Amino acid sequence: MTYLVTGATGHLGREVIQDLIAQVGADQVVAGVHTPAKAKFLQEKGVSLAAIDYLDVAKMTAALQKIDVLVYIPSKTYDLLQRVTELENVLTAMKNAAVSQIVFVSFYADQENNPFVMSPYYGYAPRRLAAAGLQFAVLKNALYADPLIPYLPELIQRHALIYPVGDQALAFITQQDSALAIATVAAQANLRDHGQIYTLTQQQAWQMPALGRLMTKVTGQQIGYQPVSVAEFGQIYAAEGDGQELASMYQAGALGLLDQVTTDFEKITGQAPETMADFLTKKVHTTTTK
Repeated sequence: MTYLVTGATGHLGREVIQDLIAQVGADQVVAGVHTPAKAKFLQEKGVSLAAIDYLDVAKMTAALQKIDVLVYIPSKTYDLLQRVTELENVLTAMKNAAVSQIVFVSFYADQENNPFVMSPYYGYAPRRLAAAGLQFAVLKNALYADPLIPYLPELIQRHALIYPVGDQALAFITQQDSALAIATVAAQANLRDHGQIYTLTQQQAWQMPALGRLMTKVTGQQIGYQPVSVAEFGQIYAAEGDGQELASMYQAGALGLLDQVTTDFEKITGQAPETMADFLTKKVHTTTTK
């Protein structure tokens, strides 16, 4: 079996590649990258490289030749139409290259009443896969815990989390755990070929005051909870280019739509996901000792 992982130079893609190598061997793994010249570090791991472009069907078709399983990590664009177009192009390329198995990496904000700007895409994708006659599995990630680490200096300066979710909880998963689950599903046919839908989360969701108390304990700095409005949140982070998009995501959180907790990670991997306390403690310790 050969496996092509898209988005292979991203943080998640790199982790998936590493876990797949451990499970199936580097000679069975192909890294799909936009610029192969910038991915020599992946070749050094023993994997092959394939040039991909979600907007170029011919290039995707060429990359998928002799591939058995596609691990599709979507682009990060917030352009809804482009995301759908990218998926449609990939499905066309799969058909052209006679690839029938796909592991689709998704997000758990896919409910019909979810105001997150990308929710329509996450609702569309699994239905589209089901209609395409493919063997597939969908892994829906909870919020990544990883961005909390570079966010900590700002939180310490503010002395508070400001997510506009009120008294609702948010569920998280680490990218490392997400990658392990993705690679395991890809490597095991019984986990991926029957339209399975998984939601990857830690074992508990966090209300913001409790998360602030945990961060206070880990950092030794007071971090409380002083939520701003959805509109204010969008304005605060507008300069970073995704303020409104992130604000719509936390608006979904305020509706109680981002608090799902499952045991899917444990069912897939046979182990418990890393807890938020262990993750924060490890990352903060690593950061402060560098």
